[in-house]
Amino acid sequence: MYNILFCRFNKRIETTGKVRLVGPISIQIKKNGKLFLGDDLRVVSGLMLNPLGRNISSSIRVDKDAQITIGNNVGMSNVSLWAKTNIRIGNNVKIGADCLLFDSDMHSLDFVKRRKPSTDAINAKSSEIIIEDDVFIGTRSIISKGVTIGKRSIVASGSVLVKSIPQDEIWGGNPAKFIKKIIND
Repeated sequence: MYNILFCRFNKRIETTGKVRLVGPISIQIKKNGKLFLGDDLRVVSGLMLNPLGRNISSSIRVDKDAQITIGNNVGMSNVSLWAKTNIRIGNNVKIGADCLLFDSDMHSLDFVKRRKPSTDAINAKSSEIIIEDDVFIGTRSIISKGVTIGKRSIVASGSVLVKSIPQDEIWGGNPAKFIKKIIND
């Protein structure tokens, strides 16, 4: 048994239509952060509703002055999105179970700065993630900072994407590499 939650959000969360959250989901928005949710967004979270995501709950975190924008007709299962700057997801995007998208290293690359919480995270490198329209990201993939995924492209399950990929291509592996062009009839 599960519940479907339709909700109206506060000033930090804006929607343009129907949002369907199935199962428990954690949403954290820090000072001046914004979350924009497009029409017909569907997020499945935990409760074994998607066997590929096991019982992992979805999580969305928007840090101070950052934003996440999710387009129309987007589906996600058991995902974790964490923005320190900007994550933009286009329309008609499918993100498979247990995927991670984070636009920052989260920790400083300088070992001395990592020693202190006061100098660690604030010195982490961050760069926006852009996922264009009609992209499909396979189960358990990781999308790192600074990545743009071009329109209609596919990221194979279990991939670690550390650089941008053009439109109409399939990439996979760790690190992800070009597999083939997509020829749409």
